[in-house]
Amino acid sequence: MLVINTKNFFYYYCKLLIKLRSAAVKNSMLGYDSKIESGSVFISSSLGDYSYCGYDCNVINTEVGKFCSLSNRVVIGGAAHPMHYVSTSPVFLSHKDSVKTKFSKHDYLPEIRTVLGHDVWVGENAMIKAGVKVGTGAVVGMGAVVTKDVPAYAVVGGNPARILRYRFDHDVIKILLASKWWDLSSDNLILLGAYVDRPQLFLEKIKDFRCV
Repeated sequence: MLVINTKNFFYYYCKLLIKLRSAAVKNSMLGYDSKIESGSVFISSSLGDYSYCGYDCNVINTEVGKFCSLSNRVVIGGAAHPMHYVSTSPVFLSHKDSVKTKFSKHDYLPEIRTVLGHDVWVGENAMIKAGVKVGTGAVVGMGAVVTKDVPAYAVVGGNPARILRYRFDHDVIKILLASKWWDLSSDNLILLGAYVDRPQLFLEKIKDFRCV
């Protein structure tokens, strides 16, 4: 007798529906083996090699480095509104927007670039303000609201986000940044991959591939 696990069937059916939504990608560049999950909007941005963007994210005018992990429902960058005008509404601006009515057509659509370095991890529901720079190796905690630049390998959290700690001490961070391991070939990364869980040994081994 054939037995069908209805719970598993329902799970995979719902998973399929999520996948079928697809992602909205426009004027963007995707690196090798990078991935943008369904429900996400990715506009005028770049996603480096081996990086991924989770479900239901909104990424605009942003440069994302290699090996980055953007969790679900992350918001990065975005458009600016003219706070120095009488009104911030787009009904007075020349570009197309959600509202069709136009009372005037002032040109105001600055492209403010947001930059994430390499190997950055952004937790679920985090928000990163347009124009912010997040350093290589940094971690942005769940629900954090990042309004200022984040140093390399810093761990930040809260609203507004503040530095909680650093992933490594200053000397290790300096060597990691100098090594630029994220630019190594796939063959070299396969050889070094065995030591990723032991940073000091990784740094010793990487000397064979880079002069640091």
